[in-house]
Amino acid sequence: MADIFHNFPIKGSAQKVFDAISTAQGLNSWWSETCDAEPGENAVYNFGFGPGYEWTAIASQYEFGREFELIFTNADADWNNTRVRFRLNESDGVTEVRFHHLDWPEANDHYQISCFCWAMYLRLLKRFVEVGEVVPYEIRLEV
Repeated sequence: MADIFHNFPIKGSAQKVFDAISTAQGLNSWWSETCDAEPGENAVYNFGFGPGYEWTAIASQYEFGREFELIFTNADADWNNTRVRFRLNESDGVTEVRFHHLDWPEANDHYQISCFCWAMYLRLLKRFVEVGEVVPYEIRLEV
């Protein structure tokens, strides 16, 4: 199996980062086109990433301000049963984000593209939390 890891700082509180990664409004500001969810452990997250990309995940970890993990249950074949995890640690107004996308079936072309895409999206997460920037969904991987 293959995994994706990105560790980076965000100038902002862990609470603000947690809201951006665990609420529908937050996720739609930097990652998904649409998200429907009531945050909490075992909550169902319904994501839209454009036509034909309606995915579902379950929040398997939900510790406010510290850890959030989704397990994808209905997605692209390579994403099914993978885990997207955020671990947060705040110190002096800066939150260290430890991002993991775990349990890929193999390091194929889709995995390699997703490594790049996650870096791009996580940059948008950082910009959203730090300066409130929301890039329109259609151009998120172009900026």
